[in-house]
Amino acid sequence: MAGKYFEELEIGMRIEHPTGRTITEADNVLFCALTMNPQPLHLDEHFAAQTPFGTRIVNGLLTLSLAVGLTVPELTAGTIIANIGYDNIRHPRPVFHGDTLYVTSEVLDKRESRSRPEAGIVQLRHAGRNQRGEVVIEFERTALFKRKAAITS
Repeated sequence: MAGKYFEELEIGMRIEHPTGRTITEADNVLFCALTMNPQPLHLDEHFAAQTPFGTRIVNGLLTLSLAVGLTVPELTAGTIIANIGYDNIRHPRPVFHGDTLYVTSEVLDKRESRSRPEAGIVQLRHAGRNQRGEVVIEFERTALFKRKAAITS
């Protein structure tokens, strides 16, 4: 598996996810349509031009979803059982059409699961940056990871 098992994750470990993703207007409009979100700040250029942003901004939930997705190859591909929760989600800067998102992950805490001996609980902090290195999203995620020991026994 490309993802990390519970035993491979250490508190303080940082993972730079090398793949970036440019967010297009089509991505934003489709996401808003799929989630039935008619917010004019995301869809109406005339409306958005009159806001402090001066143009439409990308739906923050799309940014969150994409940030999680960009972590999969190096972190959770085949080794995660479930996401348990998302906390402290912040959008310090807007994301615009044409911005490219890059993500860094950090292991904040980990412990063995009390109810599932084949798994461990890991708390992560993710930071998403645009192509200029500006943080556009940061959040914490708690996930249930497979234990390597459970696979080999």
